[in-house]
Amino acid sequence: MALAPVLGQQAPALSTCTKADAQPACTAVRGDRSEGWKAQSRAEVLAQHGMVTTSQPLAAQAGIEILKKGGNAIDAAVAAASVLTVVEPMNVGVAGDLFAIVYVAKERKLYALNASGTAPTGATPERFAKLGYRADPANWGPGSGMPPGGILPVTVPGSVWGWDALVKRFGTMDFKQVLAPAEAYAREGFPISQRVAAEWVLSPALPLKGCCTKLDPDSVAAWYVDGRPPVAGEIYRSPDMAKTLRLLQAEGAQAFYRGEIARALIAKSTAEGGTMTMEDLAGYRGEWVELAHTTYHGHDVYELPPPSQAWAALEMINILEACVPVWTPGRTLASMGPRDPQYWHLMVEAKKLAFADLISFNADPDRVKVPVDRLLSKDHARSLCAKVDPKRASTTGPRGADTGAGDTVVLSTADDQGNMVALVNSSFDNFGSGLTVPGYGFTLHNRGGLFSLDPRSPNVIAPHKRPYNTLSAGFVMDGDQPLMSLLLMGGDMQAQGHAQVLVNIFDLGANVQMATDMARFRHSQVPNRLVLEQGLYDLVGKDLAAMGHVLGPPSSTGVGGFQAIIVQRPEGKDGPHVYRAGSDHRKDGQAAGF
Repeated sequence: MALAPVLGQQAPALSTCTKADAQPACTAVRGDRSEGWKAQSRAEVLAQHGMVTTSQPLAAQAGIEILKKGGNAIDAAVAAASVLTVVEPMNVGVAGDLFAIVYVAKERKLYALNASGTAPTGATPERFAKLGYRADPANWGPGSGMPPGGILPVTVPGSVWGWDALVKRFGTMDFKQVLAPAEAYAREGFPISQRVAAEWVLSPALPLKGCCTKLDPDSVAAWYVDGRPPVAGEIYRSPDMAKTLRLLQAEGAQAFYRGEIARALIAKSTAEGGTMTMEDLAGYRGEWVELAHTTYHGHDVYELPPPSQAWAALEMINILEACVPVWTPGRTLASMGPRDPQYWHLMVEAKKLAFADLISFNADPDRVKVPVDRLLSKDHARSLCAKVDPKRASTTGPRGADTGAGDTVVLSTADDQGNMVALVNSSFDNFGSGLTVPGYGFTLHNRGGLFSLDPRSPNVIAPHKRPYNTLSAGFVMDGDQPLMSLLLMGGDMQAQGHAQVLVNIFDLGANVQMATDMARFRHSQVPNRLVLEQGLYDLVGKDLAAMGHVLGPPSSTGVGGFQAIIVQRPEGKDGPHVYRAGSDHRKDGQAAGF
């Protein structure tokens, strides 16, 4: 099996790609870096005692620091996540959403946490109608009729609750220790990278979100320097965020949900016309949930369940496994390889089918029955094969708007005991709602923008309901032992990106960094549009257009940033582990180990 050289239990070569023609993956087109040196690549990182991979080197190093001080993978994950709220504030903040999957080595078991936000009191379709917002009749899916920014799509934050739940249940340290690196960076400052500067300049310009006529003055005060966004190389400090982190260190999560920070948050919400109450904050609870599951080439693959879109990655790989032999008898994805236009055609068509089900059914499972077991059955995958023409592009299924590029951070950690974490944290949009809590250095997220105002939708907004969520995290298991954690930031790119990288590894035999570097596509259901990275566009774009695919301009902006750790046991299943990590060259990230 192509996977064996990478994940096998016996000592393998470091890559299947030792000769120019060894595997189709060896000649795959690598994606472009959106900023900086476009030819950048890197080797996978190998270590035995600990590993952290994130989109920002300072966050990765903070996680390693915690591991070296005796913390475990859970402590390191929360430390790295909190640093990312400081060094990538356009992507994530303390008032965001969080999901995590934790592998607890002593129990040989996966746990999954949903700490995503809930709609506040008063969030009803009727209230939005009175304010002039109505569902788009051409789109009943996520986001139909919802304003994209400002106070109206703000949901009750879950990030801090999630950090607290992770540390208390599985960690060995407390907030005072794990938040220390983040507090230091907020207080002392950190240098702005080229990529962060390029993303920072896009917000908090609320007029770009189509909801407001002026900038939030509190956001300007917090995120601008002398009336402008910070530039690359400049040292940025956030004393207000440092204060918030010190309050969390001293008082724990209750400072955010019941104390001083909560009062400031509600004051800002009320001043902007929001309906969130102190009771909404104090009553917030995340959920420990059961993961969605399928198998792919004999391995157990787990993804987050609804309202996360992650489970659609499982349906996508189910479709590929069931239907490629039907669509192209005698050929496999591995034999085609990524230089063959049909390889990409079949991948995109599988995505369309999976996302048609996703848009039709995905919602808060506490409010709506989501038939995940049926949708992830092998029989369901086989029933979809006839819907695809192996030589012509199809139209998309139920209408649902593209959820945008997304502004999110993902990270994975592993420790000497074998514990692992895959964590995703987000403000949804660039600087979330664009509204900043004055004096505390964080924006309110706008995940509620993925509710629908259409009463036919399972995702219709209601008080205390969780919206459709793009945040995704996954694990590949070999029985009760982990083989791989995987995460990819970037709106609706997340589930389709997970599937693409899984194919890179399971079908093409790529190592974890190569699987990360290889070019990706991003397809949106509405409008029906396929975007390829430049090198891939040059290679197969004309052929895919001739097959009927509607191509947008080539771009790497929306294809996300991948992070993953593979676990290898070269001396056998019960022998010592070796961690092999990859970090996406499209971001500033770093895989660091020791």
